[in-house]
Amino acid sequence: MFFDRISKTLFYEIPKPPVIRSRVLLNIEQFEIGQSYVTAKIQNRYAEKVTMNIQGGRPGIELQDSLFKIKDPEKEEPLQHAYISARLMQTDKIFVRKLPVIGIRDWLLIYEDTLVELSVKDAYDELEIVVV
Repeated sequence: MFFDRISKTLFYEIPKPPVIRSRVLLNIEQFEIGQSYVTAKIQNRYAEKVTMNIQGGRPGIELQDSLFKIKDPEKEEPLQHAYISARLMQTDKIFVRKLPVIGIRDWLLIYEDTLVELSVKDAYDELEIVVV
């Protein structure tokens, strides 16, 4: 049922409201493969297309503010981390990772090695992100 032991452990760790600061489900139409990264166009809450970039490196996530409903982060506690999860199409296994929130950018930027590999294989078409 799970991609690996990390996914199984983290799946049961994902918090429930009211701890969740924001939650989005991204529908990914098509990945475009670069040299060391993968990009995709996704739709934000204003029905505009924005870019998602997934690349390897030290795990982390930089959020795109038009995707997430986050109250003024400067007036609240800093964003801690985000759980990313995807159901893999061929195997129906669940992939989950917990990434520290690095900041907010003009596009969604995810640093996670295994997610890059799964993207190149076109293994999923939806990605859920839960920010706490």
